[in-house]
Order: sequence, then C-alpha cells, then structure tokens
Amino acid sequence: MPFRMSGYIPFGTPIVVGLLLPNQTLASTVFWQWLNQSHNACVNYANRNATKPSPASKFIQGYLGAVISAVSIAVGLNVLVQKANKFTPATRLLVQRFVPFPAVGNNRDGGLCRRKEWDARESVSSANICNVVLMRYGELEEGIDVLDADGNLVGSSKIAARHALLETALTRVVLPMPILVLPPIVMSMLEKTALLQARPRLLLPVHSLVCLAAFGLALPLAISLFPQMSEIETSQLEPEIARATSSRTVVYNKGL
Repeated sequence: MPFRMSGYIPFGTPIVVGLLLPNQTLASTVFWQWLNQSHNACVNYANRNATKPSPASKFIQGYLGAVISAVSIAVGLNVLVQKANKFTPATRLLVQRFVPFPAVGNNRDGGLCRRKEWDARESVSSANICNVVLMRYGELEEGIDVLDADGNLVGSSKIAARHALLETALTRVVLPMPILVLPPIVMSMLEKTALLQARPRLLLPVHSLVCLAAFGLALPLAISLFPQMSEIETSQLEPEIARATSSRTVVYNKGL
C-alpha cells in the first residue's frame, strides 16, 4: 500500500520535507535523492503490469540501475548548477526556479529555500524516465498480455509493452509541471506577508504545504492522461497476435 498511487502523497511527505531542507551538504543531498528515487522505484514497480512473474533478482537489478542512474544525474546537475558562476544572480535564480523542469523526477519541487534552492530539487526528467524503464524492463523483454473486447487473452506483445512504458514515462514528465511552476509563484507572494517576514522559521513548513498541495493537484492530472487499460490496433502489433484475433483493436494494462 505505501507504494500504490493512493499512498504516493502521504508516504512521500517526509521526502518532500527532506528535499526542502536548506543548507544541505553533498552527503545530505545524495541521501535525500537516494530516498526519493528509491520511493520512485518502488512506486514504478508496484504499479507495473504484473501479469507475468518477476524474480527478485530482476527487481534488485532494476532498482540498482534506476537509483544509481537517477541519483548520479540529479547530484551531477546539482553540482553543475551550483558552480554556474558565470550567470548573473538574477539569471541564476531564474534558472534555479524554472529551468530545472527537464531535470525533475517523479515526486516534488524543491523550490524556494534561497541559497540552496537547487539542492532541494528532484532528479531529472530523464532520470525519472530511466527509473520507469529500468524498474519495468522485464515487460520489454517478455511482453505484456493483450486482450480482445471480450477479455480473452490474445497473446503477449513486446510492442504493447513499449507503448505502455512510453505512456507511463509521459505521465512522469507531465507530473512535475504544476509542482515546479505553482510553488515558486505562490511562495513569492507569501514571503512578502508580514507573518512570514516576522517568522522566517515558518518558511520551510509553509513551503512544504504549498508543494504538497501542488503535488496533490498534479498527481491525478498526470495519471489521468492515459487510461490504465489502453487500446491499440492489432495491425500495429506482432503478426502472430494480429492473426490470433479478428478484433480490430486489443487492450492492455499499461500500469500507472
């Protein structure tokens, strides 16, 4: 249950707070990115198409590949942006707030903690896609079941598996959009209020709540882009599957 979509926000709350902590060291950045990507990996695995058994060894291989690649990209870009001293302060702040979208993973935005904003950011979108593909690579190797209109099994298709992973990856690209755009805008207004100016210690909890609210909006929006039971024309699939049914289209469970 912690890794189902219904548990994504409540069980991810401690990670949100950890990613937003100011003045982080490289070690703390690596820790929170590892925890974040571990959570992402387990979510991707728990919400895959599980019609075929997957041995524990494949889960471990996928987990190690997903987390190591994602954390490496995230931390590498972290260091790169921190050393980008050629930018003016205003340009660098703009880059740190809005440009990181291509570098954001499944979960949450790091946003506004002034001097270490980028440290709170998540891993890159490309790292997020890596996470999805590596945790669900078994589907690409073995294919996933496709069903006719009556729910009868037609066959196992690797092409349908590629479509399923592509659709899932696209939802992970869309997911960060509201999380990256809304909190900086909202917090830039809230920071000017007398309450937060008089009590700067409230910035972190308020920022965490704003990010969680944005994430609560973004999650259902992203996963509703494609139906869980997706449809594909049999003419696009393997010839043996097209010959095995008279249906023009078949359906498959893409996962979430």
